Amino acid sequence: MKSYRWMVAAILLAAAQVSSAKDVIHDYPVDAALKGPNASNLKKIPIYMAGQDYPAGDKIEDNKSNRRTNAFNKSDQEACDIAFLSAIIALQERAAAVGGTAVVDIKSVTKNQDLTSATDYRCVSGAFVANVALTGTIIKTK
Repeated sequence: MKSYRWMVAAILLAAAQVSSAKDVIHDYPVDAALKGPNASNLKKIPIYMAGQDYPAGDKIEDNKSNRRTNAFNKSDQEACDIAFLSAIIALQERAAAVGGTAVVDIKSVTKNQDLTSATDYRCVSGAFVANVALTGTIIKTK
C-alpha cells in the first residue's frame, strides 16, 4: 500500500510540473513552413506577408485566423508550422468564399506581441498545443 502512495505522489508531481509549463513565443521562417512536408494542402490563392510587394487590387475585407494544433510528440517548429499552415489555409478559404484572389499584408497577432514581418511568423507553443493567430487583408487583384 505504501508503494502505491509514492507512485501516486510521483505522478501528481510530474503532472503539476507539465501543467505549470509556460507558453513560449517563437518566431519561425515562413518559407520553411511553405516548403515543408505539411504544405501540400495550401490553396491556389496567393499569400503575401506584411512588407512583401503584391499586385494591385481592391480590398474586400480584413480577416483573422487563429489555429491550434496538437504539439504532443512534435518539435516546437513542426507544431508551429502546422498551426501556421492551418491559419493560412483558413485565410485562403475565406478569400475564395468572398471572391478574393489574394491575401495580403499578413501579420502575426500573438498575446499583445504582434509581429509584422515579410519573412517570419509568430507562434505560441506549450506542452500540448501550438497556436498561430494571423490577420490579413483579402483583395481582388486587378
